[in-house]
Parts: sequence; structure tokens; C-alpha cells
Amino acid sequence: MRIENRNLTWTLMPLFLAGVLCNTWRLEYHQQHVCAVNGSYVVIPCSFYYPDNHSVKKFMWGRVKSHHFKGRYIYDSNLSKVTTRFQYIGDENHNCSLKIHKVEHHDAGKYTFRFITNFKDGKWTGKGGSTLKVVDLNISVTQPDGNRTTKEGDSMNLTCINVCDHDNLSSAFIWFKNGELIKEGPVLYLSNMSSTNSGNYACSLKTHTGTTSGVIHIDVEYAPKNTSVSVRPSMEVDVGSNITLICSSHANPPVENYTWFKIYDDDDDDIMDVGHRTEFLPADGGQYLCSATNKHGSQNSSVVAIQIKHLWATFTRDVLIIATVAVLLIVIIVIALTSSVMILYMCFILHKKRMWTPKTDSEEDVQDTDYVNWLACDNNQSQEGNQCEGGTAEVVYTTVYFNNKTKSNMEQQMDSHTDDYEEVIYISLQKPTVEPFVH
Repeated sequence: MRIENRNLTWTLMPLFLAGVLCNTWRLEYHQQHVCAVNGSYVVIPCSFYYPDNHSVKKFMWGRVKSHHFKGRYIYDSNLSKVTTRFQYIGDENHNCSLKIHKVEHHDAGKYTFRFITNFKDGKWTGKGGSTLKVVDLNISVTQPDGNRTTKEGDSMNLTCINVCDHDNLSSAFIWFKNGELIKEGPVLYLSNMSSTNSGNYACSLKTHTGTTSGVIHIDVEYAPKNTSVSVRPSMEVDVGSNITLICSSHANPPVENYTWFKIYDDDDDDIMDVGHRTEFLPADGGQYLCSATNKHGSQNSSVVAIQIKHLWATFTRDVLIIATVAVLLIVIIVIALTSSVMILYMCFILHKKRMWTPKTDSEEDVQDTDYVNWLACDNNQSQEGNQCEGGTAEVVYTTVYFNNKTKSNMEQQMDSHTDDYEEVIYISLQKPTVEPFVH
């Protein structure tokens, strides 16, 4: 038995080797399954062989269904480019590789190569083909506490996953937040998170920016903050006027409840709940504050003091204003009257001076009058100084006229032969009446 088996083996081997050597038509797909990320490019490697006495006239690539080509060829060497995304990177000898740019999901399927030589029966497609799978990048979210709700202070890890890369080590990734590049690497670490970490995150292959993953939205929740009170129209109003207090706060989720408090003394413990709305209309003055609350906590605003101006205060203010205005008007009137009186007095003085000035026949004459008062005493009585003893003296009035008449040229010529013109001075004297001295 052993001898027969050995002889059979040696008999079949030459026949097998002869068949292999004679079978020179061959087509090889180096990867039966090819995976590509949506938006990236992919290469389907391929090799083909034909007899040496043949030459290739045409080669094509297409998608097949049930071992038959489906639709038109995606690449035909005898035609211009069927589509710009499919590129033949092989040659006419043995390399028949195909490159697909900007892979899309509908590109998935089975691809087969076919070539034709210069002989009549020189057509070869072969069996099998390469199957393309198109995937998206995925983001895996990991939280230490496993809670779906993200709060301030929490930590989170985001990992970009390429399922085509089984170990996820050969791929280079970049991260985006709200469309802006923020980091490189497969994992994005977020620790001690705050409201600034809220946003839309995505990853992409570093060498293919068009391979963006789906968006992960992170919403960091927090208790109310920046709680404050605004007053309209102002913190001081007249009695009977409307005043509105508005409470505002930043919170995520939004504030669920607003509470208003009034402080009745300096002790913060003596407060009273007076309302539960965003806006509050106080009935009277005082100190108020509001508190904003959501599921993560609450926060109080600072205290605001509202002052209601009473009627007497308003009346006093109005009286002071009216009195001030009246005083100013009186001062202005007094100043105006004083100025008018002074002007009238000056006009009167000037007018009086003109009236007492004597005139001559000639407008060029100028007369000056001086009055001299003399005390006349009796010769028999002694005089000492300006007083007379032993009697009463009457005042002697003397009037002196100075004639400054200007002569004409003719008069000057006539007077040139005569003596110098002498001015005449008129003096009037009145003798005093002396009364007898009685001892």
C-alpha cells in the first residue's frame, strides 16, 4: 500500500506543475475586504497577468452584483475620466490598483477589474473581487461616575474611534470645538468642567479633514450664578409712583423659582418672603433681595434699598426751589434799578452843569465866574483872623468876570497901532452893616 501511494503522488505532481505553468491568465485582489472612513481616500490593490505574446488594449474597473458588472464602468481606459473621484494608479503590465478619492457611503460594494488583450479571445475578468466598506468616525464618551448629566466640576474623556483601524493606533486624530481646532490626539481629556466647556465636539483624521465624525454636544449644568436685582425707573420715587424690581440670574437648567425677601432691620435673620416671580412691585420702601433656585442649588442677590419720597419732602423741596428763584429775581431787579438811578443821576449832574454855565454873544467866548466872600468889620473894632469881636459883620459878595474873548484878524490889525487891549474887571462890593456891640 505504501508503494502504491508513493507512486501515485509522484505521478500527480508533474501534472499539477505543468498546469500551473501553462495557466498564465491570472488576476489577484490582495485585499478581499477594504475599509475606508467616509470622506477619506482608499486604495484597492490589484495585480493581473497574461501571456507574454499578448499586449493589453483596454482595462476597466466596475462594481459587480452576483458576479456581473452593475451599471457602467467607474473607470475605462479608452474613455476620458468617467468620474474625477476614481483614479487608476496601476500600469499596463501587472499593477491594476484603483484609488477612490473622498469616499462616500454609496461607494460601498464589490469592485472587479477586467482587461482585454490584442487577441480575439484575450478577455479576462477573473473571479472574486474586493469589497469596500465605508464607515464614519465614532466618539466614545467616558465619565468616571457614569452619570449622564454633566455638572460643574465633573470630568469626561472623549475618544475618537476609527473602526477601520482595529488597534486605533495608526490613525492620527484632531479635535474640534464649535468648528475650531483645539487639540491633536485620539483622546480629549476634560477635567473640572465649567460652563465654558459646553459646546459641540467632533474629531477627524489629521490627514483627511473631510472625515469629520458626528457631533457630540456637551451641556454643563450649574447652579444659579451672577444673581442681581435691577430697579425701574430708579431706587427713589415719589409717593404713588410705580416701581418694579427685576431679578436676573444665569443658571443651567434655567431658574425654576424666584423668591423675594424684605429685610425689616439690620439683622439678616429678620426677613420675610414677599413674592415668587421674576418681577416684584414693592408696596413701600425698604431693603429687598431675591433668591434664584434650580435643581443644582440657589443664590441670593445683593440687597437694594428702595426710598419712597413723601409729600412733605416734595413740598419742602419745591418751596426751596421757588424761594431760591424769587431771591435771584429780587437781586436782579435791585441791580437793574440801582444802575438806572445812577445813570439818571449822572445825566442830571451833566444837565445842571450846562445850565449854570454863562454864555456870551460869541460861541467862542468863555466866561469863568469866581465868587469871593469877605467879612467886613468896623474900623473901630479889633479883628483877629477872620472874626470880628464886638459886632456882627455882613458878608461882602464879590463877583469877578474874566473876559477871554478872542479877537478877529481885523481887530488885531486895528489894535496894532494902539495900546494893548486891556481887559476890564468888574467888581461889586457890598458894605456890611455893623451892629453896635452890646455888653
